Amino acid sequence: MEIKDELIDHIAHLARLSFEGNEKRAIKKDLNNITDFMDKLNEVNTDDVEPLVFMSDEINVLREDVPEQTISHEEALRNAPKKDSDYFRIPKVLDKTID
Repeated sequence: MEIKDELIDHIAHLARLSFEGNEKRAIKKDLNNITDFMDKLNEVNTDDVEPLVFMSDEINVLREDVPEQTISHEEALRNAPKKDSDYFRIPKVLDKTID
């Protein structure tokens, strides 16, 4: 799969990022390396390999459910594209038809 500038621009738009010049070339190179690696993995013969269902034999190893404050309200709103005093603002989603 060839990575084109249009794909980089589309991904950047979805992620609300901006890449120009050297950054865009570096991202394009990284994505090409990833797709090349995936193509290499597709060449591996896996006919006699059983699917791996579980990564380990451990069952339900969970951490204690202890509430903790990991980010403050102000920190959460700091990176919001749009905000209104104490709330995130999002585009209106009511009365829209789904195609």
